[in-house]
Amino acid sequence: MSNQIELRHLIYFSTLAEELHFRKAAERLFISQPGLTRQIKQMEEIYGAVLFERGKRSVQLTNAGQYLKSEVDILLNQLDNIKTQIKKRAEGKITELSIGFIGSAAQSIMPDLLYQLDQEHPLIEVAMNELPNNTQVEYLLHNKLDFGFVRMDTPSSGLVLKKITEEPFSLVIPKNYPIQQDSFHSLQQFRNEAFILFSRDYSNAYYELVMSIFGDHGFVPNVHHKTVNALSIFKLVEKGMGVAIVPSSLRVGYDVPVNFIELHDIPQRSQLSLIWNPKNRNPGIPALLSVLEHYFL
Repeated sequence: MSNQIELRHLIYFSTLAEELHFRKAAERLFISQPGLTRQIKQMEEIYGAVLFERGKRSVQLTNAGQYLKSEVDILLNQLDNIKTQIKKRAEGKITELSIGFIGSAAQSIMPDLLYQLDQEHPLIEVAMNELPNNTQVEYLLHNKLDFGFVRMDTPSSGLVLKKITEEPFSLVIPKNYPIQQDSFHSLQQFRNEAFILFSRDYSNAYYELVMSIFGDHGFVPNVHHKTVNALSIFKLVEKGMGVAIVPSSLRVGYDVPVNFIELHDIPQRSQLSLIWNPKNRNPGIPALLSVLEHYFL
């Protein structure tokens, strides 16, 4: 018996870790169930650790198995990325960048940044994915994204974060709301109003920052609706379902009949940041960072 882990072992392990069922995993792999059992047993002997707890009716990952699964997921995803990059080079392209973003980034720096990247590196393709902050962080850690535009000011463990812009917040109110810019004095005027906010799924740090605005004004908001989509917030405000607080850059780019009151007298500012995984070796990463540093920072 070989004492070396081979790629097939990792594929067998990953499939069983997903299915948690030897027969179903064997069917997916087109091998016999006893053959899969032998391969997993061989892995456990090589590693010197039990990877699965086998019950009569269930299979569960052990602590060692859970750790191995997280590492194997990254490795197999990296192998998929290598395949993609080789194909791109065979087609004459340098690479593909997968970029995650929250909606407000599309209204500010991102279009100009991607335009400049295309001018200087036309052989780099860009795939864009609108995703909440938390999902972007997870995908970056597993190399499913190359960059993320997020609303956060502190990087997650293992990631690098660079501040792009910092901006004030604005109240979003219906066109016919009795309080408008000229009669606005304090957020206290809205203490009995229903609020529509970006949810924690959008960004936990952003949500806490917004809640601190209310805390500074001495009240807890009556939050009627939460969403991760800016257009949904504006539509609900338009229908009179409540008012909202959003980064001021969202005043541009949405054709919805609502009004804005900029909260310029509060200390809180929303930070838009670029985040990436320094272990990611996609050659497009230093290209985009170079464009960012040269033209935008």
